[in-house]
Amino acid sequence: MKPLADRIPAPTLVVLAGVTVQLGSALAKSVFELAGPLGTVFLRVALSAVLLLVLWRPSGQNVRTHWPLVLAYGGVLALMNTCFYLAIDRIPLGIAVALEFIGPLGLSVIKSRRWLDVVWVTLAALGVLLLAPLQGSGLDPIGLGFAGMAALSWAGYILLAAATGKVIPGLEGLAWGMVFGTLLLLPIGIGAAGTALLDIRLLAIATAVAALSSSTYALELVALRRLPVNVFGVLLSVEPMLAAASGFVVLGEMLTVRSMMAVILISIAAAGAARYGMTVEEVMEP
Repeated sequence: MKPLADRIPAPTLVVLAGVTVQLGSALAKSVFELAGPLGTVFLRVALSAVLLLVLWRPSGQNVRTHWPLVLAYGGVLALMNTCFYLAIDRIPLGIAVALEFIGPLGLSVIKSRRWLDVVWVTLAALGVLLLAPLQGSGLDPIGLGFAGMAALSWAGYILLAAATGKVIPGLEGLAWGMVFGTLLLLPIGIGAAGTALLDIRLLAIATAVAALSSSTYALELVALRRLPVNVFGVLLSVEPMLAAASGFVVLGEMLTVRSMMAVILISIAAAGAARYGMTVEEVMEP
């Protein structure tokens, strides 16, 4: 009999991965009052590193050979998560995730000369304009700025993940990247939260968030074995809507019609860029 994951349709696995990661983000935000976004992101990355090391037991041989790359990978991973958590501390989850998708969208069209990519950039720009504080959205500009930094970090993460995956097999690079990210966040997390990091409720929810995050990586890995990358990217673009739903169910966050239109526009742009834009390999070509 086939394993359960192999019996589930690949598109369903991608959607499940989106549900787990956005549910994890909503749960993480729910305990910001205990340790703040910096303490919470430290626990999230640290516990994810522990889970990945326990479940996949990666060797250190490849890391010793390619440690500068893995260190950079871990650094951008830590920066991406930190900026994202600082963003959702100030703006709704669905909006932060939508803005974060600008990173991979930009990456897929940055070197393209295809006219269709102008459509995706225009749709994304309209979405961003709808969210801009100067246009009356009422959103915190600092939160929007952190979401923009998370988007740039995600683009860097994609490039470094692709480079790491070429020289380090499986999830080994991710596991050691998480370890390096934890070391970088250690002084920040302890400095921001102190003894609050030992709160039982915080540790329980942070463990659940780490488990959901690890499930996300596993589901996406299985799905990518059975789906073309561009189809995977299109399915992934439903995440802003899943984030908005998670924010509503877990946190009670309500989006205005204006904000929901922005989320939808950016999701359509992300789906189009993923389907018709350039691959990571094409972007990395000189």
